[in-house]
Amino acid sequence: MLIKALGLLGVGQRIIQRSNLCYKVAPPNSSKLVNNKDWLSPSQTINIFNNLQDPNSALQLLDQISQRKDYTPNQSIYSAVLKHLALAKNFDYIDSLMDKIKFERKCRLSDDFFYDVIKVYGNLGGRINKAIYTLFDMPTYKCWPTIKTFNLVLNLLVSNKQFDVIHVVFMKAPHLGVEIDACCLNIVIKGLCHCAKFDAAFDVLNEFDKHNCRPNVRTFSTIMDGLCEHGRVNEALGFLERMKKEEIETDAITFNILIKGLRKQGKFQEGIEILDMMLLRGCEPNPGTYQEVLYCLLDAKSFVEAKEFTGKMIRKNVKPSFEAYKAMLDGFCKDRNVGNVEWVLKQMVRHRFKPRMGMWKQIVECVVPETDFSSFNHFPCK
Repeated sequence: MLIKALGLLGVGQRIIQRSNLCYKVAPPNSSKLVNNKDWLSPSQTINIFNNLQDPNSALQLLDQISQRKDYTPNQSIYSAVLKHLALAKNFDYIDSLMDKIKFERKCRLSDDFFYDVIKVYGNLGGRINKAIYTLFDMPTYKCWPTIKTFNLVLNLLVSNKQFDVIHVVFMKAPHLGVEIDACCLNIVIKGLCHCAKFDAAFDVLNEFDKHNCRPNVRTFSTIMDGLCEHGRVNEALGFLERMKKEEIETDAITFNILIKGLRKQGKFQEGIEILDMMLLRGCEPNPGTYQEVLYCLLDAKSFVEAKEFTGKMIRKNVKPSFEAYKAMLDGFCKDRNVGNVEWVLKQMVRHRFKPRMGMWKQIVECVVPETDFSSFNHFPCK
């Protein structure tokens, strides 16, 4: 079923100092650094790279140093070179570095090094295909990926919406010696939910046991968020009971997803009631929870209740958003509730929000209904 589910995805001068010596970063044909007779330890070599001013010259410098008889390659040196090339965003030179490492075959690299390489390719360079290739190519360097690096690539695919490739990478897990974990399955579920392939996502959820894994709160939150985004809030609510039955503790994020989903469907009262459900289950609301409940009250045009709830938020050191204050002010102005308009305005100032010109017009119209606003346009708005 998991394989079937995956198929549904669609599948100026640079100075290098050592001791009392001062080296210039030389052009490729220079032999000063190569022929210098002073012993260069690995730590001193790394220090040279750490003090390098031109990151683009890192690979060139490595080529020079590697010709020395005392050169002993290690992961720290390669990592220093990678850091500089990443800083320069010189991905072609990173390709050359990886080829050089493979050709030399003098150093065993750890999974952490390849994790950094993949992260540079994927997150910094947007070269997702190169990130995947690096993962698959790790065994040729005599290094096998951990689940951490494997999941990094899956996350890159989801973040870049390359859902059609997820199954290709996932099916490589056994060949790479990777044992699937809950995080890996959660990423697959996230990809399926993004594609609205919920039946497939449910199949993956039901296969956790086959991989000796147990779904967690993130698993269910991901599915519930996807369902809510597609208007299937009742189904999302149903997963609360399953979580309770399977003794998976819910968190504030889970409830926030449900409140937001109910609010989008205009079920404001049900969204507000979720807060009571949270407290009954012993789940502590976070600032996002209070904000979502406040939005429910505002959308329901329950402005007096919204004011009272805002006071509760303030007592708990939770700062309402500018948008919430704006909506509350708009509601009280339309009701010509001058006292509450004044209260909202004071709270905005207290929280260092600056009312805009349109809001001031509303306030003045509320206080002095017959005001002629034609002259307002002649005032500069700062």
